[in-house]
Amino acid sequence: MTKFTTRVELINANSEDYDELHKEMEARNFSRTIISDDGKEYYLPPAEYNREGNYTREQTLAAAKSASSATGKKYRVLVTESNGRSWYNLVPV
Repeated sequence: MTKFTTRVELINANSEDYDELHKEMEARNFSRTIISDDGKEYYLPPAEYNREGNYTREQTLAAAKSASSATGKKYRVLVTESNGRSWYNLVPV
């Protein structure tokens, strides 16, 4: 299973636009949380998403672009394929 971290920035957006983005991303199998090796779940920083599964980077980018486009806003997207992740001070779910 491949893991991706995806960052989306909506241009000139408000909180309702981001609420719509979160809904659209979730519909495309993105999550706003991450699970540690010991099974604990944490919230990702704002506008970052986790996606895990049998996807390619290109498929993940296309899905994020589709979700972002659905908001009607201009956007920027960065997809990073993970070979392991570390974090500090994320908020537990």
